[in-house]
Amino acid sequence: MAGDQLGTFAALDQRVTLCYALPPMSGDETASYVSHHLALCGRSDTLFSDDALSSIHQVGRGLPRAVNNLARQALVAAYANRSAIVDEKAARQAITEMDAE
Repeated sequence: MAGDQLGTFAALDQRVTLCYALPPMSGDETASYVSHHLALCGRSDTLFSDDALSSIHQVGRGLPRAVNNLARQALVAAYANRSAIVDEKAARQAITEMDAE
């Protein structure tokens, strides 16, 4: 099986013509990134507290995929807590949940 996987990745490497490492976002860029995604969904008011965004940025290291996953999980936690916004508690719950996986 391992040999098959290596062959698959080698075939993929032959087809990839460009590789780019995206640098981490700053805290302000992370907040703008989350705000932009919320705006695309039709949400223009504040949904994430500054503390929650700060925690998500810090734990996600400013990496878009990690920020997305943590923010999504924090939204679920806020909903479960019946909270109107994603606060620090919901962010911490999301972080704990993601660490458990």
